[in-house]
Amino acid sequence: MKINDNGRYARPSVSTHKLSNGLRIIHQPFPSEISYCGIVVNTGSRDEFSDEHGMAHFVEHLLFKGTKKRKAHHVINRMENVGGELNAYTTKEETFIYTTFLSEYFERAMELLSDIVFHSTFPENQIQKERDVILDEINSYIDSPSELIFDDFENFLFPNHEIGHYILGTTESLLNLDKEKIGKFVNRQYSPENMVLFSFGKTPFSKVIRLSEQFFNLSHLSHSIFKKRERPLIEVAKKYRVEKDTAQTHVMLGTHAFDMFHPDRYSLYLLNHILGGGSINSRLNNSLREKNGLVYNVESNLALYTDTGLFSIYFACDKKQVGRCLKLIDKELQKLIEFPLSANQLTTAKRQYKGQLGIASENNESIALRMAKSYLHFNHYLPLEEVFPKIDAITSEQIQNLAEKLFISEQLCQLEYF
Repeated sequence: MKINDNGRYARPSVSTHKLSNGLRIIHQPFPSEISYCGIVVNTGSRDEFSDEHGMAHFVEHLLFKGTKKRKAHHVINRMENVGGELNAYTTKEETFIYTTFLSEYFERAMELLSDIVFHSTFPENQIQKERDVILDEINSYIDSPSELIFDDFENFLFPNHEIGHYILGTTESLLNLDKEKIGKFVNRQYSPENMVLFSFGKTPFSKVIRLSEQFFNLSHLSHSIFKKRERPLIEVAKKYRVEKDTAQTHVMLGTHAFDMFHPDRYSLYLLNHILGGGSINSRLNNSLREKNGLVYNVESNLALYTDTGLFSIYFACDKKQVGRCLKLIDKELQKLIEFPLSANQLTTAKRQYKGQLGIASENNESIALRMAKSYLHFNHYLPLEEVFPKIDAITSEQIQNLAEKLFISEQLCQLEYF
């Protein structure tokens, strides 16, 4: 194992390659018997037209339901029969299809990925069957207000925009999706130059390239004209209340943030961490839960996209305590605006945030997926060894300036389930 100057294990550098059809490849070597390999497509729910809502997620499901040479059960069993796993998920801007397996089955994994991504047939009987599965998924989601409110808030903040609709679609939109529309969507969005093939494990990069040329350098795949993404307009802040049959009142408030390419994004990540980004000693958790016992959970979150972003705060409490919780949240926001972090506070926050990133980096699956997303959008990947100096360089003034821009009370939208 390679040890860096700080005495820590340093992961080997990633290797990259590009096929003649435009498919980009990234590989990180790692001395493990477990490997990860997959495709990330630069396509999500925001790349759907108005009559395609739910399509990206629907296609993700249907990729496992049959190819030109495999039935659905053959697709599922191909990796399962050797102890591997086949997974996929859809976001607003990406679709991931990947597999986890013992390294000796790398060629098997590559061949299967190529088959399901480029040769799926979307059988009519499977379309109806999987539509029913997703309709059940939608109903399950509707029954979970603590999850649904996140999507509703995003729809609320981006009304009449491609980002502002459900990834799963709706009952009505799913019933509108047929084989012809599915084929048009795949032909439009699933093109090699719109994808990244990623690999993580001990397979030599020379073999990764050789198998990529064999299974993914398909000459019959033409370059596509993708749906153009439109930057959303920022609208006036509003408050919205929805009556729900819930024991607690669920509340979200937040505002637009900048995109994933913004130079201040690391400062924004650190600010979110300080305020309510998952640690027990975050300011919001300390105020609402530890000191006052008003909530079980309170958190702040960031969603940064290619051309916009979203900052939000979520909590659930007894309906009689909503006003008090909102006042305490506003108090913490105003502190960050009015009082710069002391040197000790800033140092502690940086150490804690870097520690959390370090712990997260022990999950190799998460590393592989983060590497793939980074290469898809940035055309490079920064390991933690290069991210840490960027966090160390953040100043108290930068944190305060961001708070002043984001936490203006009049600019915060609010959604409430009561």
